Amino acid sequence: MRRGDLYRVAHPSRTDPKRSRAFVVVSRQVLCDTAEYSTVICVPVSTSRHGLATQVPVGQAEGLKHPSAIHCDGLVSLPKSALTDYVGSLGPQKLAALHVALKVALDLLD
Repeated sequence: MRRGDLYRVAHPSRTDPKRSRAFVVVSRQVLCDTAEYSTVICVPVSTSRHGLATQVPVGQAEGLKHPSAIHCDGLVSLPKSALTDYVGSLGPQKLAALHVALKVALDLLD
């Protein structure tokens, strides 16, 4: 499991209308690698796109079936054990865009 990997998660929450949803791992790599932590921070992917600075467009190049967006305003902590259905990963440019979108979402811009 690496930062920037996409996984499809079955029944991600009680309030999510989808049976499954893709998520992108955004935890720092040391948390992904250690068995000491059983969860990682993830960001949901949705086919709804609004062009917000907190959204990163993704699609087939990242292993998804439809044009979608990573929604950085929706950070969640998920059990590593739920991340079993690997979809794909973000390339360097998409990962850089994700970093910027996370900074916007968390109001960490200089």
